[in-house]
Amino acid sequence: MTDDSAGQARWSNAGVVGLGFLALALAFSARGALSLAMPAWQAEFGWSREFVSGIAAVTMLVMAAVAPVAGNAVDRHGPRPLLLFGLAAIGAGIAMVAGAGEDGWLLPLGFAVVAGVGFGAVAQHVVAAAIALRFETRRGLATGIGTSGSTGGQLLMMPLLALLLQDGGWRSGFAGLAAGALVLLLATLVVLRPAAAGAAGKRARPASDPRGTGERLRFLAASPVFHALFWSFLLCGFTTSGVIETHLLPYAAICGFPPVLGATAYGVLSGVNLCGMILAGWLSDRMHRPLLLAVIYGGRALCFVLLPFIAGDYPLLLVFAVLFGLFDYATVPVTASLVASRLGLPIMGMAMGILSAGHAVGGAAGAFAGGRVFDLAGGYDALWFGSIALAGLAATLVAGLADPRSSGPRTSGRLPARA
Repeated sequence: MTDDSAGQARWSNAGVVGLGFLALALAFSARGALSLAMPAWQAEFGWSREFVSGIAAVTMLVMAAVAPVAGNAVDRHGPRPLLLFGLAAIGAGIAMVAGAGEDGWLLPLGFAVVAGVGFGAVAQHVVAAAIALRFETRRGLATGIGTSGSTGGQLLMMPLLALLLQDGGWRSGFAGLAAGALVLLLATLVVLRPAAAGAAGKRARPASDPRGTGERLRFLAASPVFHALFWSFLLCGFTTSGVIETHLLPYAAICGFPPVLGATAYGVLSGVNLCGMILAGWLSDRMHRPLLLAVIYGGRALCFVLLPFIAGDYPLLLVFAVLFGLFDYATVPVTASLVASRLGLPIMGMAMGILSAGHAVGGAAGAFAGGRVFDLAGGYDALWFGSIALAGLAATLVAGLADPRSSGPRTSGRLPARA
């Protein structure tokens, strides 16, 4: 490879990491805005908390349906079409939310269905698979940086949205997010040009796997490694996207903290989360990954112990935000690294897509369960204690996996006989 072609490849790879970061920043800020807007929607439209939580749950189910298709598309076509399609869907759906009238019917349709499809395409597993297919060294670090956009963007966006909500301007906040999706769509058109993306994809992707979709699915279904990662990632979705992403800010409001203080704490969580993802990616290149993953899930379980005691104690809420941020999405780069080396690069997108579908189903269950628990019990304590048990179970599922690094990552176009 000449110096010029090597330089172009590096810039192409950097473009995937950078655009992945920014696209996830916008997508996850839009998703997190539902939690922030929940009290305003209840007041304006007369909806129950269970109903608004149901919007979040349906969104995650739509994402679960889209995730495997999006992951498989990355294997075959690269990240460019997925990012373009997903950003367009997010922009259109969020614009529908901003334009919802007095009856509010456009809001659940725009957020859960239209934007939900976009969230399934502009997702951590798409970015993680795209990066893994392009990096042979420092894969964990690159994945950690790219996927950390899922939290990094919220560090800035959530406090800004909270300020708008405090003045009754939730529609303006969602309109700004829709405009941001349009800007990123144009940036994707410019940065990831078809020729450059195709060349980089051919260089980075392993030889085409001749096996059909059914045989690839049967391979995953027969893999104990895949099952351990799938069920732990489903529980991961329950305790993060479902519980914390949907219900932490409403819980903070119940505990007496105004929207700006609650959003600031969430911004701190997101900022630490960014560092936690990059650190986890760096560590996944250097240590026993199943043990690292088990420690992350175990640490997350311990964090939930603090939540019943934060009422009126803002410093304790900040302590929770810092500690939980270290363990929140830190599972993503470690899981992606394990998928690449234990299951193989040829099936990376499909595997990560199915794992993300499980994560979204778990998130939907957590979001709905939180709303149901609150409406029945008038509080969230049962949700916090249940999350402790489920995060501990996730740690148990992955702790016993092997990590045979000496065999190196599987980059052959043929699927291994067993994982």
